[in-house]
Amino acid sequence: MTQDPRAVSQPSDAASVPTTPAPVPAGRRPGSPLLGAGSILRLIARWEVLLVLILAAIVWWGSQISPFFIQPDFWNSANFGASISGTMEVAIMALAMTPIIITGDIDLSVESMVGLSGAVLGVLWAAGIPLQLGIPIVLVVGMLGGLFNGLLVTRWGLPALVVTLGTLALYRGLANAVLGTSYVTNFPPEFTAFGFGYVPGTQVPWTLLAFLILAVVFTAVIHLTWIGRQVFSIGKNKDASRYSGVRVATLRTALFAVSGMVAAFAGIVLALRYNSVRSDNGTGLTLTVVMIAVLGGVDINGGKGTIPGVILAVFTLAALQSALRLAGVSSEYQNVAIGLLLIVSVIAPQLARQSRALVDRLHIGRPRQAQGPAPGEAVR
Repeated sequence: MTQDPRAVSQPSDAASVPTTPAPVPAGRRPGSPLLGAGSILRLIARWEVLLVLILAAIVWWGSQISPFFIQPDFWNSANFGASISGTMEVAIMALAMTPIIITGDIDLSVESMVGLSGAVLGVLWAAGIPLQLGIPIVLVVGMLGGLFNGLLVTRWGLPALVVTLGTLALYRGLANAVLGTSYVTNFPPEFTAFGFGYVPGTQVPWTLLAFLILAVVFTAVIHLTWIGRQVFSIGKNKDASRYSGVRVATLRTALFAVSGMVAAFAGIVLALRYNSVRSDNGTGLTLTVVMIAVLGGVDINGGKGTIPGVILAVFTLAALQSALRLAGVSSEYQNVAIGLLLIVSVIAPQLARQSRALVDRLHIGRPRQAQGPAPGEAVR
């Protein structure tokens, strides 16, 4: 019998079956170690790594200025508690500001929401309403204020910069209307202890624990859930995200509502830390909030940023302010240093990203070119 020429002979041994080589990850040559020079360069070019180096340099400089800057029992040192507690309000607001900037928006009204929330809290307390009821009311007020921002931006199509600049004045005017020129003080000690108290046996402020809890929540949501993936997608391209099924307007509105509620919580923390509220509480905090976010590596144009970078920026700012105070630098020159830091925080992450892109273009970072079929391999 003549064998059908279309028939394919079966191999007699499994070892003779041609095997397809395992794919090699992009940026890695066959036989090269997993962490090659390209990976190391890309790691060094990450802004978070550079921020750790900046923080280490500030800590070293501060330790040269004063022996009180960093002590062997650091967590129980008075300088740590004093330096970190003064930045917790802006740090908390920076967590909520980060996803807003990643989507390409911005919320400039947060400092006025701090003042409005404090004014509402003070009026409620002066009217005899207990703080157990007054605090949830204030949080709802903050959420409604943020929701108002979001609706104007997403439903009316107005620029976030213009909208929040307008509500910056609007919410401050409402705070003045609610509280006027008076102030409210003498909140219950069990609440003020949260504002300026410390974890028993340490100099770690309670507000730092609140910030770390919120940081864990925001990190999980932004970097580990579909919400975070959609946030980055919106920041990259709103139209493409909308066509792919992302509810762009709804998510952006929700982010503004969260920002307003977090700003109200920061206003409560500020009121309890000072044990008093005035209508001008929080004035000037927006610049610092945006600076922390940008210093943490968040691209002001949207699409890039990490919560861990923002956390590092918080500690970097606190360390810098503490070092400047121990060096005897006046508040005016401290503002100059912070302003320069803001400029650096805008330029340096861009340079870091360009460095990473340059490394990726090097031969060591190029993806492995596709190979042709092996001899005898069937092409399907």
